[in-house]
Amino acid sequence: MMASGRARVKRVYDPPSRQDGRRILVDGLWPRGVSRKTARIDEWARELAPSTRLRQWFGHDPARWPEFQKRYRAELRTRSDRLAWLAGLARRGRITLVYAARDTDHNNARALQRLIAKRLRRRAPRGRDTGR
Repeated sequence: MMASGRARVKRVYDPPSRQDGRRILVDGLWPRGVSRKTARIDEWARELAPSTRLRQWFGHDPARWPEFQKRYRAELRTRSDRLAWLAGLARRGRITLVYAARDTDHNNARALQRLIAKRLRRRAPRGRDTGR
């Protein structure tokens, strides 16, 4: 089971579970062959998806992953309010960033997960148990 206050990622084609918490689709396009009922998506955050141009340039090529992350972060700077919203949800409870890509390591949900984790570390209240 995942601790609250963090974001996890999961393919939309994997079965939903109670441990997912709030399920947020972070792709710009609805996944092929999946009904809304089957996907059990609580929120579709299309505005957090990479632009069509960036997505097509990346093409899920692992060699382009570092540059994709830089460009994606740059795009997200213009949507910082939505990124803050997502980090706030993760701070309050479990969320699962849902995506459709075949590559489970090189996709926008993984990049978002890292950005959220960074925000949560940066804004962690002082004086709390840090696990050390």
